[in-house]
Amino acid sequence: MWIFHRGDHSMCLFSVWNQWCLCYAAVVCLLCLPVRTDDACPSSCICARDSGIVTCRDGEDTEVPGDIPEWTSTLIVTGRNISTLQRGAFMINGTELEMTTLSLSSNGIQVIEPYAFLGLHRLHLLDLSHNQLESISARAFHGLLELRSLCLNHSLLPAATAQLSSALDTQSLRNLHRLELAGNRLKSIPLVTLDIYNLHTLVLINNLIESFGWENVTNLYEQRNIRVYLSLNPFRCNCELEAFYYWVKNSSQCPDAGRLLCSEPEAKRGIPVERLRKEDVDCMNENLEAVSYVFLGIVLALIGVVFLMVLYLNRGGIKRWLNNIREACRDQMEVYHYRYEQDSDPRLANVAV
Repeated sequence: MWIFHRGDHSMCLFSVWNQWCLCYAAVVCLLCLPVRTDDACPSSCICARDSGIVTCRDGEDTEVPGDIPEWTSTLIVTGRNISTLQRGAFMINGTELEMTTLSLSSNGIQVIEPYAFLGLHRLHLLDLSHNQLESISARAFHGLLELRSLCLNHSLLPAATAQLSSALDTQSLRNLHRLELAGNRLKSIPLVTLDIYNLHTLVLINNLIESFGWENVTNLYEQRNIRVYLSLNPFRCNCELEAFYYWVKNSSQCPDAGRLLCSEPEAKRGIPVERLRKEDVDCMNENLEAVSYVFLGIVLALIGVVFLMVLYLNRGGIKRWLNNIREACRDQMEVYHYRYEQDSDPRLANVAV
């Protein structure tokens, strides 16, 4: 039989009450604390952990989302106002991401600072298309050791085009296989050489390339593994296109060769480059034709000089001949004048008879 005193019972109830209050306060504090978990998703973004895709579309943000989940394999950021990609823009508290695909198209990016992609050592695809790049640092792509594809379609302004060669000439891009530069109003290949490590595909469609010089064609022949896409360029189909014409005809390095069309001259507009005749791009024939016209002009000039010399050397005889002709004409005119005076009125002569 248990016997409780009133004072002991009161003390027990008070102790239990205190414990419940402490537990409740602890739970409330935990709920209120901004705890960062691996499942947290950046604001204005859509996260799909199963596929590893984080999509951030539109918004007024001027920077890359800073709370990207560590499990992200594909990050798509578009429609933002990110004018500058700063150093280490994708580093989260010094943590490197396992991201393999990064799309930053249509964000108004103008400047890429050095080491902007630091920490993305496993990135395979980088899409910077449809931006307004004015400045690309020589170390912009530093650290992208596994990068396979780089897309810069409709993004390069003239200043950035001049800097692109230096930015690509880095050991960090030794595994780059595909480079896309479509729609950038390029007039030539913006690379010093095409020997960019393991480059297999170069996309240059929809630019302003009119011709390829001997140096570029020779470089293409040396890089047998590369494939170059060149459709929708305004090729000038004249003598300067000779080397490129034979490359298109004899090489399989241009998969879209059938869609390369002439833009000039007017008589050849719309004709596929590979269907031109050899005479259309034969520099030797064109030069011979020009030389023949020059030679004809020289011959005619010599004939004219000889004729003038003959006239000069025979100036005395010519002068006498002209005087004789003049005297003969004068005598003939005097005879006509005399007859006219004698027979001025034929009717008078009839009357006299």
